Amino acid sequence: MFRLGNCVMAAVATLLSAVICSDPEVVFDRASDVALSMVIVFVFIAGGNSLNDYFDRDLDRAAHPSRPIPNGVVRARSALALAVAMLGVATAMGWLVGMLSFAIVGSSLAIMLSYELLLKPEGLVGNMAISWLTAALFLFGGAAVDGMQLAWILAALAFLVSLGREIVKDVQDIGGDTETRITLPMRVGPRNAGAVASVAIAAAVVLSPAPYLLSLVSAWYVPFLAVADTLFIYSAMIHFADPEQGQKAIKLAMIVALIAFLFGGIT
Repeated sequence: MFRLGNCVMAAVATLLSAVICSDPEVVFDRASDVALSMVIVFVFIAGGNSLNDYFDRDLDRAAHPSRPIPNGVVRARSALALAVAMLGVATAMGWLVGMLSFAIVGSSLAIMLSYELLLKPEGLVGNMAISWLTAALFLFGGAAVDGMQLAWILAALAFLVSLGREIVKDVQDIGGDTETRITLPMRVGPRNAGAVASVAIAAAVVLSPAPYLLSLVSAWYVPFLAVADTLFIYSAMIHFADPEQGQKAIKLAMIVALIAFLFGGIT
């Protein structure tokens, strides 16, 4: 129910953001804040996944009967109580890191609840909510080391690329979506939705040189970024013909872009 793999990946992303957004000495000096931020993210994601299982329990009975609530391992009320407790603890712990961290966790909680209660069926707005939650990981890592100047750019790039990927995934899944979720491809057609995804990816490519131009990263950022941007551009073209390959290319490009930030940030 927690999706422990996702929790660990989110915690690692927070650590990488802290390393990217500040000097190694600062990360070492703020090690307790970084470690606490990773714990907060882990608990928050686990609570969010529990909340998702609670709200999706009726759908999961048909689509995912092996999940804990449909198969009877966990009662729905227990899952909800656990989700509320974990999300509340994570939000309160944000205060221990600092006001900015608390604000990021609090806003993420508000967006997560809005998504589960209102935005999930709304297609594009729901995609934007998920993309914010991805971007917030990098803001949270930056806040732990007072490295927000670079964190804002990193988060903006993550938001744009995640938005593009979420839309491409909806194009890929258009045949399986139901009337309970009206995705952007269902509203405007797969090709127009794909164009929106390409615009989001292209915006990320245009923004991507900013860290180097602002002298926030070293020259090591540039060659890795060139590879990442090439993959992003490729994905923005190929997803029209093959959405599955397009989103895989986006995922690979995101990994290379993260490597670019790592090399540019620590060298």
